[in-house]
Amino acid sequence: MKSTALIGVILIILGVAALVYQGVTYTQRETVVNIGPIKAQADREHTIPIPPILGATAIVGGIVLVVAGMRKTA
Repeated sequence: MKSTALIGVILIILGVAALVYQGVTYTQRETVVNIGPIKAQADREHTIPIPPILGATAIVGGIVLVVAGMRKTA
């Protein structure tokens, strides 16, 4: 398998993952109250959305690369 086709397969996998998960969530610990020795912290979740068009574009680009990689071989 050519490197072009391999990159295409990786793009397809990443595109499908982007469509399935639709975002990345992470937790950040923040200090809410800090009065002398008393400290209160809260965990806050933040989400970074991944637009569906990005996943679809990655899938289409991956398919194009796989087809182009297979044509070079044949």
